[in-house]
Amino acid sequence: MTRKNILITGASSGLGEGMARQFAAMGRNLALCARRTEALDTLKAELLAAHPGIQVEVRSLDVNDHDAVFAVFRDFDQALGGLDRIIVNAGMGKGASLGTGHFRANRETAMTNFVAALAQCEAALELFRGRNAGHLVTVSSVSAVRGFPRALTAYAATKAGLANLTEGIRIDLLGTPIKATTLFPGFIDSDINRGIKNRPFVVDTDTGCRAMVAAIEREPDEAFVPRWPWTAMAALMRRMPLKALTKMA
Repeated sequence: MTRKNILITGASSGLGEGMARQFAAMGRNLALCARRTEALDTLKAELLAAHPGIQVEVRSLDVNDHDAVFAVFRDFDQALGGLDRIIVNAGMGKGASLGTGHFRANRETAMTNFVAALAQCEAALELFRGRNAGHLVTVSSVSAVRGFPRALTAYAATKAGLANLTEGIRIDLLGTPIKATTLFPGFIDSDINRGIKNRPFVVDTDTGCRAMVAAIEREPDEAFVPRWPWTAMAALMRRMPLKALTKMA
């Protein structure tokens, strides 16, 4: 099944922008939102110049404004004549070890990566349930498979929560045509992880986004991306002693 009309949150840079470029090259119509409208407008112009046969809609959206999430998703749905796939991608990686005076940063990460993602999933499924069709994609992280130290402590917890949320949605949708996929990216070069000291097996943004889009197109329940080495690494990480995990952050 071809999902023609695709919404991507957090599309002004990084993985969201990279996925938008990949889908545009495949001839898909795009609904792109983020806080930075200037970057979205520039991206829209580039995509339409390279792929004049597609439709690109852009809207400003702070995903922590939950009422706006519902309004913007509905607006996109009308503008494109129905959304076929919604990718919950917006996120952040602020934070530090708990108890070191950075609660505000850890809370901001938790609110953006989990509570705002919950709002996006609610808004997406409201549309999909209405027509009994659609594909929800959430962007978790390989860090979701374990707890992590320092800057990744709160981040990894939010991504684990998002993965469990998506699995619960998937169970709830059994027997329906609506699909739900969880992506677990490894280290793909982007602003969110450039401050991390150790980034094993990091790949460039284009390579990583190609792997993400290929996985999304297969519509699996879950996918680690790039598949190699992160499928194997995730299995290994689940068995690592705690001390070994300090080298992953």
